[in-house]
Amino acid sequence: MKQVIKNYALFLIGLFIAAMGVALSAKAGLGTSPVASVPYSISLVNHSLTFGWWLNICSVVQILVQVALLRKKCKPVEIIIQTVLAFVYGYLTDFSCNLISGLQVNSYAVQFALMILSCIVLGFGIWIQFKGGVAMLPGEAMNRAISEVTGKSYENIKIFFDVLYIVVAAVICFIFVGKLEGVREGSIIAAVLIGNIIKLYNLAFNKITSKSC
Repeated sequence: MKQVIKNYALFLIGLFIAAMGVALSAKAGLGTSPVASVPYSISLVNHSLTFGWWLNICSVVQILVQVALLRKKCKPVEIIIQTVLAFVYGYLTDFSCNLISGLQVNSYAVQFALMILSCIVLGFGIWIQFKGGVAMLPGEAMNRAISEVTGKSYENIKIFFDVLYIVVAAVICFIFVGKLEGVREGSIIAAVLIGNIIKLYNLAFNKITSKSC
């Protein structure tokens, strides 16, 4: 029981760090990570809800897709945990955005630096969540469900949806904003960097732990 509590605590810490990474990418204004790009683009068009709440709505859609695909194989407890964590993540994203709302971004150099920092922070948050190993957020769990049903590899499903999210976000911005906002060079860089950053964290962790042994 203590280990379960410890794992969930670790996961929630990772969730908060990841939310801060997303908030930093939004503040940089060079495009968010692929998974956050659609809700962020919608939040730029429709101000009735916050960025975090649009994240929540997207998460609910991803959960419903899982339920529809898995049907009897769907585990109710896992769906409940995903729903709770998704709404916590949405809240933490809004909280993080408010924390850095006073940060001044007055040049492209500052934007680019913030964007790189957001990748480092988001990668660290995701890595910590993996270390917690207790749950998956709805977006990743949906990819896993589609992989199980179609027999396609999880990695290929993830790449497909990352690209799809970027395209949908770009279309939303072009139609309703008249320019790219939620998707820019930062989205592409994030898609390339974050996975490699997580690998570096794993490499450093393995080196440290192997030396301590």
